[in-house]
Amino acid sequence: MVRAVSSPAPAPVRGIRTPPATAAASRPRQSAAHPRSPPDLLWLTDGVWPLLRPLSVPDREAFLALTRPRTFARNEVVCHAGDPADALHLVESGHLAVRSGLSTGVMATFTILSRGQFFGELALLREDRRRTATVVALEASRTLSVAGSAFQSLCLEHPHVERALTAMLADRVDALSQRLLETMYESLDRRVYSRLVELADSYGPQERAATIPLSQTQLADLVGATRPSVNQVLQRLADQGLVQLSRGRIEVLDVVALKRRCR
Repeated sequence: MVRAVSSPAPAPVRGIRTPPATAAASRPRQSAAHPRSPPDLLWLTDGVWPLLRPLSVPDREAFLALTRPRTFARNEVVCHAGDPADALHLVESGHLAVRSGLSTGVMATFTILSRGQFFGELALLREDRRRTATVVALEASRTLSVAGSAFQSLCLEHPHVERALTAMLADRVDALSQRLLETMYESLDRRVYSRLVELADSYGPQERAATIPLSQTQLADLVGATRPSVNQVLQRLADQGLVQLSRGRIEVLDVVALKRRCR
């Protein structure tokens, strides 16, 4: 992280109250209960969140200064489906699973979010303002929580942000539709390959190998299959030297080869 330095107060975002400029960097660090100052967020304003890219740097700084940092332990529930929604979350670090289920108790994982992504926007757009899914931290994770009122003010004053949000929601619908088609018509093997490649891109900084710290049960929830069935696919990949299995993790040894199998 770039060391925080003193800088002039950012230009205010119309319709959003901008906090006063902070003192020198030696000032005691603010607690999670108070918004962080713009200088603390300079390293985040390089477009890490596509949702904020339409804003100018000063506007981004002013908006991010209104956020509140939230930390979550491994397996901690961020929110439950049906909970009242009062905030949008920008993922700063870690990985979080978005899940939902039926009244019978069957659960499915829709996606896994990582740094640069966000969640909670759909509930803010719904008339009943209720969470539509359960979000669980898969590891120690950190988000920036944005009050619903601040986000709505941002959208009103900057329509291009709302248009960007609409485009991203359309992309998510398209991705879920594609996932449904895969579940209906693709073989289980290819579905496992695809999810492993996606997870490798999210977890692995290296091009050819990646360690995915998920259990086979968690992978099965993401694939939409039973653990025994997914285990059979993984064992075949292990026999071919493409993955290595251990308790609570899957190591992809050759991401490139796995990508070729998805074609």
